[in-house]
Amino acid sequence: MISISQNNQSFWIHADQVKPSKQADYEQVAKDFIEACTKYNLKDSDWSTARIDDGTYLTITPISNMADLDKNTLAPLFEKMGEEKFRSIFKRFNECYDKHGDYIVTLNSDLSYMPNGLTLNTEGQNYRKWHFLYVTPSNSQALREKIKAIKDLYAKKGAKEYFRIYHSGFGTMGEYYLAVISAKDEQSYAKLGDENEALLGDEGKKLFAEMFSLLDKYESKTGVMRPDLGYTAKQ
Repeated sequence: MISISQNNQSFWIHADQVKPSKQADYEQVAKDFIEACTKYNLKDSDWSTARIDDGTYLTITPISNMADLDKNTLAPLFEKMGEEKFRSIFKRFNECYDKHGDYIVTLNSDLSYMPNGLTLNTEGQNYRKWHFLYVTPSNSQALREKIKAIKDLYAKKGAKEYFRIYHSGFGTMGEYYLAVISAKDEQSYAKLGDENEALLGDEGKKLFAEMFSLLDKYESKTGVMRPDLGYTAKQ
């Protein structure tokens, strides 16, 4: 479970683009790795895992600042497991993909709409819809203001569709804002979306049209959170 320790919490994202034939193997080695972390009581490491429908797995780790990237939090695990066992796990990981990478995103509390409290832990709502709003530098501030106007309309109307807004950072090519919506499943997401569109009415349609006119590119992705592939250190 990831807690939000500050207003604009940053996250280190590690993405593994897993081969279609290797996804079961990848999940098994991920579970074996978590079992080792639990067995040896690895400290100072917490991450959540999401799976995008295209087979990309995201390991999501909260960080306080860029200096956190220099910390080798796995060093105690290496020492307790021994080099051979430790390296064998990551060798198994590497056999599951040809491409992987890292980047930073920051959760923006001012733009996110969760009236009952900003949290990533949406229990019973592991379905995810990611809306990527790519923008050029010349339109970045205008897009931010438009997202804020949409949030304000949601609040005024008492919308039941909640969203979190992230902003791209270090390690990404181009700039984007990312709206993340949680739901029980795809059907629940679609139903809530239809209800929300009706609630916001013409005012909502106008704001979204104005927002889309500012974008350089838009894309959406679907997937699920995988609590069984995440890890929380014991306190």
